[in-house]
Amino acid sequence: MNVLVDTPVWSLALRRIPENLNREEQKIVAELSELSKEGRIRIIGPIRQELLSGIRLLEQYEKLRTSLSAFRDEPLSTPDYEEAAKAGNRCRAQGITVTSVDILICAVALSRSFHIFTTDHDFHDYASVLPIKLHAPRR
Repeated sequence: MNVLVDTPVWSLALRRIPENLNREEQKIVAELSELSKEGRIRIIGPIRQELLSGIRLLEQYEKLRTSLSAFRDEPLSTPDYEEAAKAGNRCRAQGITVTSVDILICAVALSRSFHIFTTDHDFHDYASVLPIKLHAPRR
């Protein structure tokens, strides 16, 4: 099963100092490494953009961009955005606030049968309405 990795997981692995990670965060980074070795990681352009945004130093930006270049973007098309809108409407009808990127992640994961790897607790709310599957570290 392929896994669509969300921004907070990437940030732990690529933007944080490893020595500053707590035990749970270390497990998440180790799981990301395992998924990478297995060739199961998927990413979409909006996640890549979020990761690369807000980096002040060009050399840090280039280092992160180079690290991410090992992972190709999952192609997105009009039906992905339409399904994201529909999924967002379903969540909002149940009183759940969504962000555009989060609900696009849900739509892409659903249409491709991907699991979602995130530390963002909003996805548990989305999962109460949408049949998304969340990935958890195996250890």
